[in-house]
Amino acid sequence: MADTATVKQIPFLWEGKDRRGNRVKGKTLAASETAVRSELRRQGVLPSRIRKQRKPVSEGTITTTDIALFSRQLATMMTSGVPLVQAFEIIGNGHEKPAMQKLVLSIKASVEGGTSLAESLAKHPLYFDDLFVNLVEAGEQAGALETLLDKIATYKEKTEAIKKKIQKALFYPMAVLVVALLVTAILLIFVIPQFESMFQGFGADLPTFTKMVITASEFVRGSGGLALAVGGGAAVWGFLFAKKRSKRLRVFLDVASLRMPIFGAILRKAAIARYARTLSTMFSAGVPLVEALESVAGASGNHVYESAILRMRDEVATGQRLFRSMESTELFPNMVVQMMAIGEESGSIDQMAAKVADFYEEDVDNAVDSLSSLLEPLIMAILGVLVGGLVVAMYLPIFKMASVVS
Repeated sequence: MADTATVKQIPFLWEGKDRRGNRVKGKTLAASETAVRSELRRQGVLPSRIRKQRKPVSEGTITTTDIALFSRQLATMMTSGVPLVQAFEIIGNGHEKPAMQKLVLSIKASVEGGTSLAESLAKHPLYFDDLFVNLVEAGEQAGALETLLDKIATYKEKTEAIKKKIQKALFYPMAVLVVALLVTAILLIFVIPQFESMFQGFGADLPTFTKMVITASEFVRGSGGLALAVGGGAAVWGFLFAKKRSKRLRVFLDVASLRMPIFGAILRKAAIARYARTLSTMFSAGVPLVEALESVAGASGNHVYESAILRMRDEVATGQRLFRSMESTELFPNMVVQMMAIGEESGSIDQMAAKVADFYEEDVDNAVDSLSSLLEPLIMAILGVLVGGLVVAMYLPIFKMASVVS
């Protein structure tokens, strides 16, 4: 049966009657219609109609938010006593994204084939990282899968929340900057030329500022504007391509981001929150500290912290105390180091790490909200200078002519 899971699975929609004669319908992932009939008969369902599900135009993209929601749904159903396979059936058939449906039903088919849940998840490394798989494996071995799934769901929700906060902090000023550039471009392309044609009949020299704006308008309307747009697009594409391919560039950007004024402090707090939350989740699941630190490094979200945590793992493996290793990296505030020291002494590393995570997650929330409040007037001022400057440049000749006439 294990080999059946490796055969290409196709989604089938079916209708039929159960043992009580009630009409039922659903969706099953199988290799063929015959396999669907056999599976339904095994479940006590007499199928009346089976057909392949039509392939949608777009299956959608599976996001980390989808995986977090899947974790919470699975944890809730398992805690409520719903059998694992039935939970997958309910989640898979109920999800609005075809891609997510396919993923969940594929895991269900693998589990039904006799594969453990951890191994079934490990077949999809794009969506379930080592940390997720290791925690599920620990839960299966300890016979506490429901508890571990609940911890995973909480962990995913917390990390997603803090990630969205960071994205909000970075996205807002970038979005307003793009809007400012678009407004400026519209004024230069459509509004300034109207004033330029009016100024041609003045018969007098225009102010220097006005001449500069008209020159910029001519540049944007001509081949220079197209070259600027193509060059800017190519630069953005090249940067994103290089970032994806070059580890050196990613490391450089991570180092530079931590040194940025204001934003750097928020990113540091977010990295510490992720470190503490992951460590708490792994350690409370019974994963050994050295093994846990390896997963924590991968979940840190920053190469600076990742390499530092891997060094900490090596030091802890040789007998060094965790808080001493943290102290030597010079990346963790003294409060965090001292709390982890207390956790090691009292045998409650997971609880102390959870308290650190709670504190820094709240700190990041407050910092992002404060930053947004501070940036709003600053951004409005920048927009005012850009648009107001163009308007003043166009009205300067009119004011000059009025003063000459008077």
